[in-house]
Amino acid sequence: MIRGHNPVIQALLASLFTWGVTALGAAVVFILPHNSKKFLDASLGFAAGVMTAASFWSLLAPAIEISEEQMGKYAFVPVAVGFACGAAFVALSDRLIPSCVRTDFSVVDFLTNSATADTQITTLKDAEADEPTCIDKRKSGESPGSVAFRQTPSPDASLLDVENRSIGPDTQSVSLMSEESQQSWRRILLLILAVTVHNIPEGLAVGVGFGSVGQTPAATFESAFNLALGIGLQNFPEGLAVSLPLAGFGYTKTRAFLYGQLSGMVEPIAALAGAAAVILMEPVLPYALSFAAGAMIYVVADDIIPEAQRNGNGTLASLGTIAGFIVMMCMDVGLG
Repeated sequence: MIRGHNPVIQALLASLFTWGVTALGAAVVFILPHNSKKFLDASLGFAAGVMTAASFWSLLAPAIEISEEQMGKYAFVPVAVGFACGAAFVALSDRLIPSCVRTDFSVVDFLTNSATADTQITTLKDAEADEPTCIDKRKSGESPGSVAFRQTPSPDASLLDVENRSIGPDTQSVSLMSEESQQSWRRILLLILAVTVHNIPEGLAVGVGFGSVGQTPAATFESAFNLALGIGLQNFPEGLAVSLPLAGFGYTKTRAFLYGQLSGMVEPIAALAGAAAVILMEPVLPYALSFAAGAMIYVVADDIIPEAQRNGNGTLASLGTIAGFIVMMCMDVGLG
């Protein structure tokens, strides 16, 4: 992020910085117990405050100023349209993510390659006494993730008898552990996908910020720098939010770190695209700035704040939000 260089180069360096902070957050898993929910919730709250302040002072304020020069009293139109489109983009991404992961968990089974993905066939010992046999549906050609019970042939047994038979505790535990394991893996995979998708508009915001430098008095190098710094700060808990549950679920800390930092890899690509688009198409600048702001605010309201409040640390998370907002506001006003 060297002043005077090409905006695309500046955007690339800034996005590499934000990716590095994501990796730094993921690396905390090496020194932090996997059940440190208070630290994670406070960090998420701080990130929410930082993103909210950065969305206004680094994105919306320049967008409004440019729109006033172009459209006068109708300056609110491009800002409102861009803001709504940015929020709709993230909302649509959130709706598409679950459809990418089928309910049969075949993607999860392939990615994890762990023993939990292969449920063993458990047979009750008293088969000759017409006891039902627990079989894994994956082995019988049916959809995985569920367990069926099959009765051994007996002329005296009825269907009602089979349905009323008691199921042994070992069989129940195998079935429940398999289902809970698959559900946990699915939640973790969705978390990784969600954080990765949300990093796209953040990288786009960095690119737009540097691409718009000099277009208006409000679009300065300092404001773009502060925006990149703010996004980097909020990327810290995002990296931790991926690596911490992975470590808690049984991954080695090295693998948890690698998955956590990979979620930020899309930011440099999005930043380059954003900077190039703004430079080539100056009239779309208000739309691009407000689009990035809308995407970031939607992520804050729909994902970060609810996640920070989920573990019963609501007051701590709210204090973190206030602190993050104040820090970013002071940086934007004092340095911009």
